[in-house]
Amino acid sequence: MSKLAAQDKFLDLSDYGRSFGKFLANLLKNTRFTPIHVTLLFGISGLIAIFCILNGNYFLAGFFIVLKSGIDAADGELARLKNTPSYSGRYLDSVFDIILNFLFFMAICYVSESTIWFSILAFIGIQLQGTLYNYYYVILRNKLVGGDTTSKVFEYKTPKALPGESQKSVNILFKIYTIVYGAFDRIIHFLDQDAYKANSFPNWFMTLVSVYGLGFQLLIIAVMLPLGYLQFIVPFFILFTLPIIVLIGIRKYVLVSN
Repeated sequence: MSKLAAQDKFLDLSDYGRSFGKFLANLLKNTRFTPIHVTLLFGISGLIAIFCILNGNYFLAGFFIVLKSGIDAADGELARLKNTPSYSGRYLDSVFDIILNFLFFMAICYVSESTIWFSILAFIGIQLQGTLYNYYYVILRNKLVGGDTTSKVFEYKTPKALPGESQKSVNILFKIYTIVYGAFDRIIHFLDQDAYKANSFPNWFMTLVSVYGLGFQLLIIAVMLPLGYLQFIVPFFILFTLPIIVLIGIRKYVLVSN
């Protein structure tokens, strides 16, 4: 089951791992593996990539970063195949992502000439980028085309646990989620408060915004590492944050609701 109807699908540059994710999910659909197990697996892949960065093996680091993106796509696919959606899995996935993103930049900082403060700024930038992409994408899924609703446009209230998951786990993970993502969500919502009122998001616009999706961000890092551009990763993502204003401007002043 897709998150979007066929007519509403767009070329998502950050979703290159989807085919591998579907393949892996189909391999696991009749096993005891759960989507949570798959989420833990992509976390392990990310940690291996960080270990490789710290040890100067940048080709392998790039491989495991891309692998992490492919596995990351599999947990949601497996949940849909087994018809076991869960808020616990959704929040755990997001918490793992932000922890790994921070560790990626700290590892890059350690092995490069980047300062800790610029590395933190790049981390903040990559989170704002991803939040903008997720903001528009979740609006598209929830409001405009009636797709998957495990993710919400505004996540201010602890959701009720779905069948098969513990309310206590949902409560704990939601609290962690709001702590680590709350500031980024508030900033993007402040910059484009009326996005949820839009009648539509054209496919070309969503494809443009998808360069800020986590998969594409990680692909950039995975390519820059073995090419020897280690020193440029931190400044690149700082500068890559600036077009956020342009994209929001397009959404607000070009894609005007009729």
